[in-house]
Amino acid sequence: MYMYILQKKIMARNFSMQKLYYSISEVSRITELEQYVLRYWETEFEHLRPAKNHSGNRIYTNKDIKLILYIKKLLREEKYTIEGAKKLIKNFTAKEDEQEEAKPQNNTENKSKPFISTTGELSLFNTSENGQSQESVSINENLKEDLLELKTFLSNLLKGME
Repeated sequence: MYMYILQKKIMARNFSMQKLYYSISEVSRITELEQYVLRYWETEFEHLRPAKNHSGNRIYTNKDIKLILYIKKLLREEKYTIEGAKKLIKNFTAKEDEQEEAKPQNNTENKSKPFISTTGELSLFNTSENGQSQESVSINENLKEDLLELKTFLSNLLKGME
């Protein structure tokens, strides 16, 4: 019990230490929204689709939390309707996608790139004869984004230990 209280105080004091994934209860505390509101927003906003772990619980990333805070700002502070907020979010995510495409990418073929099959299984070898499908490329981009987030998390953790 003492460790839980200590951990809670540390997280409250130092929110700069981020996690890779948050539970719905943690997101509820961070965003100051009820869990049922988060679940409802998932049905209304197509861009808000948190992944689920093996036991079926929602796992939110920092990107999801930023989107939730943006939705909250639009609906609660700026008084947009849900339909109006949907349009703004669609434009907002389209701009984000354009910025992602503008970033230089390394297009060299590498057979040791991680490959995720359609079943969601991670493999270090691309078993496809003709290269990766569009779906696997998209999944690899998501994997790369998650790995970069993990790298940032670990470097922040290491700095905190020094």
